[in-house]
Amino acid sequence: MSIYSVISGSGKYIPDIVVKNEDFLNRSFINEKGDPIPKSNEEIIRKFQEITDIKERRYLKPEFNTSDMGFFAADEAIKSANIDPETLDYIIVAHNFGDILFNNQKSDMVPSLASRVKHLLKIKNPDCVAYDLPFGCPGWVQGVIQADYYIKSGDAKKVLVIGAENLSRIADPHDIDSMIYSDGAGAIVVEAIESEKPIGLICHKTRSDTFSEAHFLKMDISYHPQFEDNTLFMKMNGRKLYEYALNTVPNLVADTIKKAGIGIEEVKKVLIHQANAKMDEAIIQRVFKIFGIEKMDSASIMPMTISKLGNNSVATVPILYDMIIKGEMPEHTIHSGDYLVFASVGAGMNVNAFVYKVP
Repeated sequence: MSIYSVISGSGKYIPDIVVKNEDFLNRSFINEKGDPIPKSNEEIIRKFQEITDIKERRYLKPEFNTSDMGFFAADEAIKSANIDPETLDYIIVAHNFGDILFNNQKSDMVPSLASRVKHLLKIKNPDCVAYDLPFGCPGWVQGVIQADYYIKSGDAKKVLVIGAENLSRIADPHDIDSMIYSDGAGAIVVEAIESEKPIGLICHKTRSDTFSEAHFLKMDISYHPQFEDNTLFMKMNGRKLYEYALNTVPNLVADTIKKAGIGIEEVKKVLIHQANAKMDEAIIQRVFKIFGIEKMDSASIMPMTISKLGNNSVATVPILYDMIIKGEMPEHTIHSGDYLVFASVGAGMNVNAFVYKVP
């Protein structure tokens, strides 16, 4: 018998405020040179939706923060797993910007969001170690990988892994990319299970490219030259990011599948971070091609939420998993024995993936 890391419960928090593309019609869009974009907002939004497939996104209510979302998702995951929260060995919270007040756009990371979530969960156990993991959009996937290390080493039996992000409050209102970002949180409980056959997290792979790629995503002031202050917003080089993702993600995902000793035909679902629908489609088609499949309909294997939820960074993949498990995406189901691939790419630049066999 060997010890494996198995997901025993999941939860999510999707904010209530729905922001549609037409809500940006009166926005003043400025380019990186500080000049107004010489297109109508109707044309800008039409092209944006055509490329990203984003039609609407969710924003957090002013009275809540990132750690609140993390708590809401964690509480649901703990109840789903039917465990006593005092028995958790670790709480890992993946995020990138900490708590950001609605009227004060500065990152607040002291105490850590994990400490805040543990406090909100009312956990007294001092042996439950809570810490944060800022790792770009791949942070939650990396948190699960770390949880697997703790469990396989015998250091832990139960780990809570949360991905929570509030991107709406760090988006430059004059940047077209602000339409991509959204808010949300997802969480899972990972437990140690004895099994004669491999189950749960089978294998994983991570890479970090920083030599010339480190600053494809960075913080900088508003594009608008007359913006009221020097508030820092998230900025990205979209073209470079797109090229990087297509050049790295397919190979890493394929290598992880091969490492698991299975073929692409055995993978039932690929749960991937979503920032651009066209990019994700290009990624999955390149994965198929690596395995000798020239073209395949990806709709059944790669569930998408981006059109309604936008890009909520570290929360995307756990929210996606929870929605499928809870029957909220009827066209997608997960069954015992299925192989799933979880994958993400983002700031750093970082890419990661793991193969998971459903018990």
